[in-house]
Amino acid sequence: MQKYLFILGFVIAFAFSARAQAPVNPIMPQKSKADSLQEKRDLLKSKPFVPKISSVPRLYHPDSLHSPTKAWHRSVILPGLGQIYNRKYWKVPIIYTGFTLLYLMYKFNAENYDQFLALAKYAQTGTAPNQGDKYYDIYQRIQGSSGANQQALTDATRSYARYRDLAVIIFVAGWGIQTIDAYVDAKFKHSYSMDNDFSVKLRPTLVSPPLNAQSLGSAIIPGLKVTFTLP
Repeated sequence: MQKYLFILGFVIAFAFSARAQAPVNPIMPQKSKADSLQEKRDLLKSKPFVPKISSVPRLYHPDSLHSPTKAWHRSVILPGLGQIYNRKYWKVPIIYTGFTLLYLMYKFNAENYDQFLALAKYAQTGTAPNQGDKYYDIYQRIQGSSGANQQALTDATRSYARYRDLAVIIFVAGWGIQTIDAYVDAKFKHSYSMDNDFSVKLRPTLVSPPLNAQSLGSAIIPGLKVTFTLP
């Protein structure tokens, strides 16, 4: 009997001990008052940290107010307007010089296309323009040449049509390229900066000759050393 009472007492004592050691809320332990006060002190001591700005001068500074979208929209409306917005004025003459050359290329090929198309139609129908007509003089010159025939006129017509269409395609592509150029320039101004710490140093030096040139009698070769310092 005493044996059973001893075992029962041991079990009851173990249960009370485990209950005393268990936390009140195992999922979210309670914080003591001292811990709460320490957290408040830490919050008061911690202040926002602002990194120091380097004193090294920069050529370009990021400008968050400079909008790449505005540059793109302006260059879409009028070529070169986005470059003016980016203050890249030197690009505007290049853009309009290219567009002018493309316009002249288109005009030259379009005029010759119309001319040779009319001459090919005359040759195909077996007729000729009357004196005083638009293409009378050129028709007389071509008829007098030895290589004038229906196939030659057709080939010339197709060639001028091809270069006329090519001028239009290049014009449209150039318009798109200048819009991309304006957007990329504006994006660099908006988001990036570039140091002006760039230098080039030149100094004389001596270079050992390669093995296959040592038989020439010169132990060393004068040279020039170029050193680039990049940001």
